[in-house]
Amino acid sequence: MVLYSILALLLGFGLDLLIGDPHGWPHIVILYGKLISFLEKQLYERMDKFAGGAVLWICTALTAGLSSWLILFIAWKVHPVVYVIIGALLCWQCLAERSLRDESDNVYYELTVNGLEAGRQAVSMIVGRDTEVLDEDGVVRAAVETVAENASDGEIAPMFYMALFGPVGGCVYKAVNTMDSMIGYRNVRYEHFGTFAAKMDDVFNFIPARLAALLMIFASKIGGFDADGALRIWERDRRKHASPNSAQTESVMAGALNVRLAGDAVYGGVVHKKEYIGDDIRPIEPEDIHRSHKILMITSLLSLAVCVLIRALIWAA
Repeated sequence: MVLYSILALLLGFGLDLLIGDPHGWPHIVILYGKLISFLEKQLYERMDKFAGGAVLWICTALTAGLSSWLILFIAWKVHPVVYVIIGALLCWQCLAERSLRDESDNVYYELTVNGLEAGRQAVSMIVGRDTEVLDEDGVVRAAVETVAENASDGEIAPMFYMALFGPVGGCVYKAVNTMDSMIGYRNVRYEHFGTFAAKMDDVFNFIPARLAALLMIFASKIGGFDADGALRIWERDRRKHASPNSAQTESVMAGALNVRLAGDAVYGGVVHKKEYIGDDIRPIEPEDIHRSHKILMITSLLSLAVCVLIRALIWAA
């Protein structure tokens, strides 16, 4: 089963590159989102907020793990080929390299073809900040930051858990990441209810984020970018974020492209003070979105090679 799961990962990776996440298609994240919303309605008013959030997290993670394991177990009993097909479909839905490129490429297109307002609208689909206040540089910066940050939690992290635990690991990670994106906020509603989800997302991403940063430095070298700058800025700026993980890959991307990322951002009309990441060696430009895609693609391929090796070692053992 471990050996066949390697093939499932390879096929899932290929499906993601070819298809991405077409709008309107069924997706496990939608299912996890519905489960999270249902549990929130049942628990929010009935329990202590922190405890309720913890129960929601445990129920969702267990459901993701047990349901995917049961589906794969039945598939294995039917035939190993069926296992590979189902496993590949699950791995495909856990990865987001193609969709990340497509969404950020749409920002590039709208900004360069239809102008600043269109670019603001396009980038609002992939970031949580107020985009109506962004200038052209701000739109590009937001898109590049999204590619950098999601290189870890959208691609490297799910592959890391697939390498350790097969498709089931990818599904559990995806549920953990979805919980953080839905309730892991510091606002009036989720200040306590979402604390457990946010902290567990930090835990699950701790190793993958650093692995992603190191692979991205190598990818910068392979892609002809400033790998020395990527390493230098990573060593200096990787802690300049409220999250212990987000600045890991953002700092590498900033150093590789010789641009400055992050800085103050507006959320709900309120300015949030943030440190800059990287040095302002040159002005950021729309083409940096495509440069970030190249780094993302090489990083993903390096990660795939590492994860297949890990899975093969587990099989051999």
